[in-house]
Amino acid sequence: MDEQHRASEAGFLSNLGVRVTGFTERWVPDAWVIVWSLTAVAFVMALIWGNTTVKGCFQAWGNGIWLLLDFGMDICLLLVSGYVLASAPPVKRLLEKLASLPNPERPGGAIAAMCLFSMITAWINWSFSLIGSSILALFLIRANPRTDYRLLVAAAYLGLGCTWHAGISGSAPLEMSFSQNPFVASGLIETAIPLTSTVFTLLNIFLTIIVVAAVTTLMVRMHPPKENTYRIKPDATAKLRAVEPSDISGGAMTFSQRLNQWPGLNIFAACIGLTWLGIQAASDGFFNSIVLPNTNLLLLIAGMLLHWRPWSFLQAAKEAGSIVWGVIVQFPFYAGIFGLIQLTGLGAAMTKVLTGITTPGTFLLLTYWYTGMLNYLVPLGSWEWVMTGANLIAAAQQLDVSIPKLVITFAWGNMLTDMIHPFWAVAMLAVTKLEFREIVGWLLIVFVAYFVITSAAFLMLSFI
Repeated sequence: MDEQHRASEAGFLSNLGVRVTGFTERWVPDAWVIVWSLTAVAFVMALIWGNTTVKGCFQAWGNGIWLLLDFGMDICLLLVSGYVLASAPPVKRLLEKLASLPNPERPGGAIAAMCLFSMITAWINWSFSLIGSSILALFLIRANPRTDYRLLVAAAYLGLGCTWHAGISGSAPLEMSFSQNPFVASGLIETAIPLTSTVFTLLNIFLTIIVVAAVTTLMVRMHPPKENTYRIKPDATAKLRAVEPSDISGGAMTFSQRLNQWPGLNIFAACIGLTWLGIQAASDGFFNSIVLPNTNLLLLIAGMLLHWRPWSFLQAAKEAGSIVWGVIVQFPFYAGIFGLIQLTGLGAAMTKVLTGITTPGTFLLLTYWYTGMLNYLVPLGSWEWVMTGANLIAAAQQLDVSIPKLVITFAWGNMLTDMIHPFWAVAMLAVTKLEFREIVGWLLIVFVAYFVITSAAFLMLSFI
């Protein structure tokens, strides 16, 4: 009886996934259409609730584009670094080994492996997870050809939607752990909040484990039956590959070719970079030195060492440029939306409405929903915290709500809508050669389950 019930449940979920995916393939537009639709929404909201005029909206939009230019470069470099690292020969061999572990006769095993890899690695570093999961998906589909490729790629995106901001690369917890973060400098809070009070709390870890287990189970059960499985043809599979650096080390080489292949150059560059990072850590303290530029440099150094030869490293970087172009093109316009919210007073007005209707028992839950909604407009974690952090902290203090709990709530809220947002999927889809509309149907179903589980958690958190 139990087996019949489980089979019936699995059949319902797999059919639901196929139907929803069919709907999204027909109706969900390209990421470029979505960013301009969100821009229009932000313009209207700024005119209605912001303290500005039509001219002021245009000025705020334009100023926002250039306000985040440095941050945009950091993000693009982080994606390039993640690709360079994930495509390094030792890492690829490891990913290929992992891809061989699931049983090819049971497609659910490949989906489970993809879910676990994506969400666990995202907890450690989101950019490596995004690109590493993309490359692992290519190996998994070769070793497990009976697996639905759309569902597999959707599983690769779960790290960005389920765990990244709850982990050690999460923007808000990291910023609050710095001894001289803006909120300490302004006197809003007295001391920094260490990661042991946010990321490494039992509450955060326990919720992460529940989410990973629940989402993985749901994804496995949604795998469609054989007749509805989306498979990649053998000739198409050959085209799905990460960069394969050509080897010019054999035979007679020119002087320039020898330099291009000489590992000493990579070692020399790595030594300089590691020395500088050591000086920074000694000067600022280890945790205070964990900032985005330093993380970028560390990933680049790791990529150089793992590629070993300069030619291999440069070819991987060149290939990375071909997958981040969508982020480069779209990022300025999401920065423009940030300007519309931040520079017109719209963000302050929305936060004021939120804090005006909350009570100590509902503050965390409503904050969670609010930050999730705001994240869909501006999917930039650290800058969303810049927009809302001061007002949210002030409201939490007034309601006597724990600031570490607020930081955890914001972190989870900020990634609430990531799994149904196309922006961060652009680089991953460039590797896997799919469209967002082909994977978002599965993710919408996961989103509903994820929303229920996490909303219940943050409602209960107010009373713990």
